[in-house]
Amino acid sequence: MIKSKLIHIPEPKLTFGFGQKMEDPRDGLTLFGAYSKNKHIGQISVGIIGSKEQREYVKSYLRRIHQPVIPEKNDVARPYFPRLESTFDIFININAIQEVDVPRSKIDEFLKYTDGHQRVFNLTNLYADKLTKYLNEEHIPVTVWFVAIPDEIYQFGRPKSKIPKAVDNKTVGLRKKDRSSNQQFLFEELNDLKEAYEYEINFHNQLKAKLLSEKVVTQIIRESTIAYETLWTDQEKINYEKQFDTAKAWNISTTLYYKSGGLPWKLGEVRKNVCYLGLVYKQIELGENRNNACCAAQMFLDSGDGMVFRGNIGPWYNPKTKEFHITKKDAYELLSMSLESFREKSETDEYPHEIFIHAKTGFDDEEWSGFCEATEGKSKIIGVRIKDDNTFKLYRDFSYCVPRGTTLLVTDKLAYLWTKGYIPRIQTQLGLETPNPISVEVMRGEKDIETVCKDILALTKLNYNACIYADGSPVTLRFADSIGEVLTAGKDIKSEVLPFKHYV
Repeated sequence: MIKSKLIHIPEPKLTFGFGQKMEDPRDGLTLFGAYSKNKHIGQISVGIIGSKEQREYVKSYLRRIHQPVIPEKNDVARPYFPRLESTFDIFININAIQEVDVPRSKIDEFLKYTDGHQRVFNLTNLYADKLTKYLNEEHIPVTVWFVAIPDEIYQFGRPKSKIPKAVDNKTVGLRKKDRSSNQQFLFEELNDLKEAYEYEINFHNQLKAKLLSEKVVTQIIRESTIAYETLWTDQEKINYEKQFDTAKAWNISTTLYYKSGGLPWKLGEVRKNVCYLGLVYKQIELGENRNNACCAAQMFLDSGDGMVFRGNIGPWYNPKTKEFHITKKDAYELLSMSLESFREKSETDEYPHEIFIHAKTGFDDEEWSGFCEATEGKSKIIGVRIKDDNTFKLYRDFSYCVPRGTTLLVTDKLAYLWTKGYIPRIQTQLGLETPNPISVEVMRGEKDIETVCKDILALTKLNYNACIYADGSPVTLRFADSIGEVLTAGKDIKSEVLPFKHYV
């Protein structure tokens, strides 16, 4: 047992072009370029799908990020964006962008559906069917598709969303007792309505799920995100939004670079041949058995890139303990897939020396024996439980809260880690409130708790879906809920082992 003590873990660095290391990804990209700058360079093929108005908004914005985006006020926390080509060594030929039209009249028609299942199902089909058709019939390949949507899809394409009452609303749908009934209707059009109830009401997740089998990479972009000055009339609101212009440019450009095949940065001091696996569980709301859940895993290599492995659906949820646990067989199969994938991507054709499994719950004996069997003779395995914790806060007599990286080592197995807090580089703190720590506990296996915390702090800097200083959660768990929702957005979603970029 170690004696409880409070320490500070130095901010992990990231590696960029020319092997240079910096704390802030925006600094590193500005000064040295992306990590894979020599491998991913030049013109990239981009497509835009949406109605004409939304497509024009996206094209106008893509032109804009080919120029510097300068903030109106100097803010060290929101640095200027140099421009796409000088930052990432990639560019888009605006004249060569592939465009697919989604008639606004059809969007407006489905937005009038009062039944949320029917509304979102038909809206996602508008985009998914056209993208699938392009993939199968057109000869010009597209690496990344921008899905340009009006704000109404974002507003009324989410769970529990309801459209305003209007005389031209359309009541299209089935009664609850008829939605899952095996009995066929007399009219075929009523039978066709059943499929919509096999999907969750979420435009983002449905669209991603429907395109997994086609391996289409998309970036959904809302019109007001990029064209608020055109759409809004409230000048005060416009002026407030302008302060986020540089952040948007950084985020969209970094996401585009990553989804088109590049690696913006990698961990600076990563231990070689180490693999991090985040367990993903999502309870299946559809059907009668509320214990059913989908299990999957996010694997992150020492390079920082990730893959998603889908496991089986089964009665993994225990309502008494409110925890998820899989069988020995499923644990073995899931981890075996991950290990083989790591070996295929390894430059030395080796299994990882260590594999850390991150989960929000503990590990029972049955599933852990499956994990151990999969790694026997191959890798050392460590099981770590990571949870948000609001048991206590730390305060200090200073203008800002405790610094990010503050760590309370309680025992040789348990620690509290502040992944949010004051950051000297940006002269502010992550979040507006006094931050809570996350609890980090080595539940299975043996590893120095301080090393585990250092790894987790570093993994908060691997969110390629945004270009920010750091996240509050490690990437192994940051997208666990959203990936689970994509995999369970509909019945019998088909997916193979795919890169992380297909889900975010």
